[in-house]
This record gives sequence, structure tokens and C-alpha cells, in this order.
Amino acid sequence: MDKSITINGEQHPIDVDNDMPLLWFLRDRLEITGTKFGCGAGLCGACTVHVDGVATRACITPVGMLAGKAITTIEGLSENGDHPLQKAWLNNNVPQCGYCQAGQIMNAAGFLATNPTPTAEEIDTAMQGNICRCGTYQRIKKAIGEAAFELAKEVS
Repeated sequence: MDKSITINGEQHPIDVDNDMPLLWFLRDRLEITGTKFGCGAGLCGACTVHVDGVATRACITPVGMLAGKAITTIEGLSENGDHPLQKAWLNNNVPQCGYCQAGQIMNAAGFLATNPTPTAEEIDTAMQGNICRCGTYQRIKKAIGEAAFELAKEVS
């Protein structure tokens, strides 16, 4: 039986070893490189993608477990890079080195999908597992708050 997954709306066969981490399937097999390698242990968040809408660490998720699932990477978050989080990131000058940003944004997007009107404390808690070596945490927090406000306006 053929196994496949949907990545950013496109169907892809799983034609690699089932134990291959999703991160390497994305980067090496499909050349979708926005998702970054950080720690390789699921601790830093640089590799965060969505699996069926849930923020997931791609470096520790075997691709074989994902048959029939829908994966969204930073490239699939918005067609033109105009998701409210991406806009808020730029408006608040969040990126410095930029390495963690895709994972930060994907984690924040998954969080806002389940909590569209978070408190500052809830943002802190939700983002604890994402490390930024540049220390832009206050700008990240502010950007998530702004994006939540913009997303709420789109809904109403």
C-alpha cells in the first residue's frame, strides 16, 4: 500500500525509510528548506511545523507516522508571506539572525489557532519551548499580541 502525506497542499509519496525525521524529508528529499535544524532533540523549536494544524517538532517526528496527515511549513502558512504573524514580525523588528523565526512563527500560529485572544502570560507559556539565541523574546511576545488583534479583526 502506498503511503503519502500532504505538504502545503501538495501530495507527496513517503518513499523513504519510515524512521526518517520529517525535517530531513522536507529539507533533503523535497528541498523545502524554511524549516530549520536546531538541536535535533525537539527542544529548541527551530523545526516547528503544523501536523493537521498542531505545532509539531519535525526533527523528532518520523515521516512514516504521518501517512494521510496534512503538514504545513512556513512556506505554506501564507501564499505571499502576509499572514498577520509574518506582518507583525516585521512591524516589530523581531528577526535578527532569523534562524529561529520560522519555528517561532509556526508555533505562534498553532497557538493562536487554539487561543485567539491570549493574555501576555499565555503567550509566554505557549512560546517557552522556542529558543531565540538573539533574545528577541519581548518583540516576539509583542508581535504575537498584535497578530492576535489583527486576526480577531478579520473574524469580526
